[in-house]
Amino acid sequence: MRFIDLTIPLSIATPPWPTYEPLQVKYFKRLAPNGANGQLVTHSNHVGTHLDGEIHFYTPGKDIAQLSLDFLVHEGVIVDLSDAVGDYDIYTSAMIEERVEVKVGDILILHTGYHHYGWDQPTADEVRYMVKHPGPDREFALWCREKKIRWIGVDCGSADHPMNTIIRDWMPRQAKEADAHFRAKYGQPLEERFDPSKYQLMHIELFGHGIIHAECVGGDIDLLLNQRATIGCFPWRFVDGESSISRIVAMVDDDRYEELMAVKAECALTKHGDVAGAKNPQLHEVGRT
Repeated sequence: MRFIDLTIPLSIATPPWPTYEPLQVKYFKRLAPNGANGQLVTHSNHVGTHLDGEIHFYTPGKDIAQLSLDFLVHEGVIVDLSDAVGDYDIYTSAMIEERVEVKVGDILILHTGYHHYGWDQPTADEVRYMVKHPGPDREFALWCREKKIRWIGVDCGSADHPMNTIIRDWMPRQAKEADAHFRAKYGQPLEERFDPSKYQLMHIELFGHGIIHAECVGGDIDLLLNQRATIGCFPWRFVDGESSISRIVAMVDDDRYEELMAVKAECALTKHGDVAGAKNPQLHEVGRT
């Protein structure tokens, strides 16, 4: 069994979810004169690839330490929606089931394509990554419950539509753009489509059912579009943790790994050594065949 990393690089340059504390690192001792390097690290739980736990939004829920490895590691599928959605769009369960088979109890990783705008990519655009990415409506959340999805991963800033979060108030210019887009594409103003009863529905309406999600997935995700794999999320064993920075990987057999690495060897890479998603459109075409 070999591993494909689906985690974005973590650095002081990695943007946290808006208004959350970024990663801060400083040395408190050095080899000279202390004989060892030591660092102090400060951050919120919502920077880089991270898993939102139940108690992030659901008071009687599990903390991160209570999540079993059997829950965190399971069979799943990575679905590519990048051909179906763009700025401010809404994705649906039908879009997913048109592209992959989702089994009851699966882990579901959503490739919207917006990790292409992540800070680590040559096509980085932080506003687009955090504020303009697509997201779901209540239909999708109800489908996740019906499918008993184990947990969800998204390759962008939030599992909720950004305009169904407080970002709508913080970014009025983009909210105006989104409203115009909703009126033209969906025949509804933004405030009507995402009325207060739906606020952050992916957090509020699913965490109480044990369906949580990871945000800011990335790494070599483009190698596995519309494919199945064993997927694992490895947060800290964090007692009282509402969420946790995590490592997320896909696990494949040795032969498949060698095939995927041969594909990667022909790809343009980021400066951190991951597939540069937007620079390798052939990977998306292969995933759609």
